[in-house]
Amino acid sequence: MLTAHRLSRLPRHFLTGEELSRDEIEYLLNRATELKRDPHASRALAGQTVALIFEHPSTRTRVSFEVGVFEMGGQPMILRPGEMQISRGEAIRDVATVLSRHVAAIGLRTGDEQMLQDLARYATVPVINMLSPLHHPCQVLADLLTIKEAFGEVSGRCLTYVGDGNNVARSLAVVGARAGVDVRIASPDGYALQEDHGATLFADPVAAVAGADAVYTDVWLSMGDDESTASRRREALSPFRLDDELLDRAAPNAIALHCLPAHPGDEISEEVLYGRRERIWDQAENRRHAQKALLELLVS
Repeated sequence: MLTAHRLSRLPRHFLTGEELSRDEIEYLLNRATELKRDPHASRALAGQTVALIFEHPSTRTRVSFEVGVFEMGGQPMILRPGEMQISRGEAIRDVATVLSRHVAAIGLRTGDEQMLQDLARYATVPVINMLSPLHHPCQVLADLLTIKEAFGEVSGRCLTYVGDGNNVARSLAVVGARAGVDVRIASPDGYALQEDHGATLFADPVAAVAGADAVYTDVWLSMGDDESTASRRREALSPFRLDDELLDRAAPNAIALHCLPAHPGDEISEEVLYGRRERIWDQAENRRHAQKALLELLVS
């Protein structure tokens, strides 16, 4: 079993999930389990501030990080570009340099991958990707914690994602594969990941869910998508809807997952979203616990 001290080699930033080994992921999940049982057990942020920059609206990410930092004894500082000089053209290098002199860590939720990379390049405190166009690694730590709670272990389990090959699908492939999960990504033509990132790619959702322990989906229309393409996207993705019929094709004790927000009738049926096989609301709560374990490691 790893300890925080033995994880001193952990890279300073958490941007894609590729920074973690399987042993490090196992440690984080075990520590997150402890912090879920005792939310105030870690005081790693006592007397410190964490800057949380949101370019886009957020429910779960903001709430889970803000409450989590508070529970660890810290002060969350919510920042929006319109409230900062970024909106007037200040260089990200300068923002990173200034923030690094005041805060213990920086979280960024952005629609600009280069902004994330530049912030990490110049910051001298940990930078955490709270969501970017290509990656959503904090979400996947919560997903793995949910699978661990349901099945005891994550290694050797099978997780199938059905739908748009987006940032969540990519992070499931990257982080899930590193955790020893058999990750399958099923997407229609034109919506698939360009690389497998350690997952197995499928064009047939029924074949992809066969024997799966968890079946996962995400929204079909994301922030920034042009509504004029909505009809075309729905038509292409409709065979990949997570409903009872598809979930029945998975393993007998399979669970349903969704990173939220959900749109019943599009990517998921209302019966699955609120049904007996969902672990979606546990998954949403687990964002806080998994992120606290991550923060503890990065600032210690």
